[in-house]
Amino acid sequence: MQYRSFFSTPEFIEFPTSSPGQKAYAYFYPPLNPMFEGLPDEKPPLLVKTHGGPTAETRGVLDLSVQYWTSRGWAFLDVNYGGSTGYGREYRERLLKKWGIVDVDDCCSCARFLVENGKVDEQRLCITGRSAGGYTTLASLAFRDTFKAGASLYGIGDITLLRAETHKFESRYMDNLVGSEGAYYERSPINFVNKFTCPVILFQGLDDKVVPPDQARKIYKALKESGLPVALVEYEGEQHGFRKAENIKFTLEQQMVFFARTVGKFEVADDITPIKIENFD
Repeated sequence: MQYRSFFSTPEFIEFPTSSPGQKAYAYFYPPLNPMFEGLPDEKPPLLVKTHGGPTAETRGVLDLSVQYWTSRGWAFLDVNYGGSTGYGREYRERLLKKWGIVDVDDCCSCARFLVENGKVDEQRLCITGRSAGGYTTLASLAFRDTFKAGASLYGIGDITLLRAETHKFESRYMDNLVGSEGAYYERSPINFVNKFTCPVILFQGLDDKVVPPDQARKIYKALKESGLPVALVEYEGEQHGFRKAENIKFTLEQQMVFFARTVGKFEVADDITPIKIENFD
């Protein structure tokens, strides 16, 4: 295969969680491009991906949307936080009553683990996720200070609203994951927009019935008013999960240029026209 030399192979890593003696798992993709080499005294930026579900899993398989980042000098981390499937019952049940806590802690812990091991640049830690992964991303940005920027793709900002409006098949799924009524409020990033401290870009389909566009708009408006760099991309005709090739491509490219401009301190290699970032441009 002529492009094989461009493909970063994932390293399966085991890292300590915030619970003493406990481990969690992730796939780490180091940056790789045979035509370029990083400076000897510079560590790469890191993009952490939070998978959806949330009780799903990510796998170390070829994904060109991952290789997009690694071929352009980024390290990429795909985290199977506590609650993911594939590691046994105890592992999956770590998320019971603790969605928005265990997943967030594990993503932050793994990023810090890579920093401590000299693999990535602590000042350029970014995070991205879609749907339930977008929720973990937004919660990480609202309730922790590990990351310097984030991207939410149709992410859940209000888990109370999600419970009220979700489809019948998953109508009681979240009660096990969240627990009490108080926890629904306390763990919804939309109720704590004043706690965000770094740049955020939001992508939202206007026909989304699972996560209504109002959630992204409310977060966007609050961050704009607070003076943080923020951008919102809305797609006509897209639902929960983008399906049009041009929108998938645009989403990937705009994340790259957003991170590069706000925290990356580098020019992107591709010819990408950046969208306007509020409180930045």
